[in-house]
Amino acid sequence: MEWFLANSGTVFTLAGQHLVLAVVPMVLGLLIAIPLAQLARRSSTLRAVVLTASSLLYTIPSLALFIILPTVIGTRILDPLNVIVALTIYAVALLVRAALDAFDSVDDDLQQAAVAMGFKPLARFLQIDLPLSLPVMFAGLRVVSVSNISLVSVAALLGIGNLGMLFTAGLQRDFVTEVMVGIIAILILALVMDALLVLLERLLTPWARAARAKPDGPGRAARGSAATVEASA
Repeated sequence: MEWFLANSGTVFTLAGQHLVLAVVPMVLGLLIAIPLAQLARRSSTLRAVVLTASSLLYTIPSLALFIILPTVIGTRILDPLNVIVALTIYAVALLVRAALDAFDSVDDDLQQAAVAMGFKPLARFLQIDLPLSLPVMFAGLRVVSVSNISLVSVAALLGIGNLGMLFTAGLQRDFVTEVMVGIIAILILALVMDALLVLLERLLTPWARAARAKPDGPGRAARGSAATVEASA
């Protein structure tokens, strides 16, 4: 505790760097994964190709990817952009599958009702498919947030500032307290990110919150989704 109080400024600075390196790839990954998943829904062959490719991307070792990327995108080895690009690749790999599952969770009857009410494909996607897929989408985002916060620490081996530097410095000096502070700080960061995503999901899906507050079986859920379609129209 004494060491943390004496070095709290450094810890908070590293936590801020860690958070940026974790959140930016998650947002970029979501922006890429949503249209990619929507494209993959057009045919079973394209869907299989996209899912296979995303699975293969996630098997690339993170440290190897951090080292290879500078030669591919022309950056310096210590450039934080390498971490952002690498984690964006991992985020896309996870979120494409999550986005596909999210879009598949939207009831077909509601989609047909939207078409019958005159929704164009883009309008139906933005006003019906995307909002109703958010609960499943956020489940994927929560997984990616934890994954990114964990993987960022590997970049400390290359000298890129984040909470993982507490691990490397603590191990070099054989100072367990510093390592433990790093572990606890990363755990707290992951819990805070997860709580923020849960809060954001509840704010963006008021109909789901209402359904949870007053459970009345599948009928109520269907009525809530139908109300969303009518409100969008």
